[in-house]
Amino acid sequence: MSEFNNVSIIKKANVYFDGKVTSRTLVFSDGSKKTLGIMLPGEYHFNTADKEIMEILAGSLEVLLPGSDGWKSIQGGEAFEVPAQSGFDLKVNSLTDYCCSFIK
Repeated sequence: MSEFNNVSIIKKANVYFDGKVTSRTLVFSDGSKKTLGIMLPGEYHFNTADKEIMEILAGSLEVLLPGSDGWKSIQGGEAFEVPAQSGFDLKVNSLTDYCCSFIK
C-alpha cells in the first residue's frame, strides 16, 4: 500500500534521540495507529508496549530483536515484527524511511 486514505494526522512530531529519529502519527477511523518517519544513521534502542510491524520503505539497518542471538539486516522493501512489551535495538546504516504499525 503506497498511500493511506481517510486518516487523521497528529500535527506534533514524535522526536527521539536529539532529532535523529522523527515520525508523525496517523490515526485511522477504527482507532488503529501507524507512524511514518525518518531515522538518521546511528544506534538506537526502543521499547514498545504494543506489537509493532516495522516496514522499511527505503534505507538499510540492522535489528536485534528480543530472544534473537544475532543482528538481522533489513533493506528498503522489507519488514520485521517486534513483540508487545519488549524492546529492540537498531543500527541504522543509511537514511531510513519507515512505517510502523501498532497492533493491539
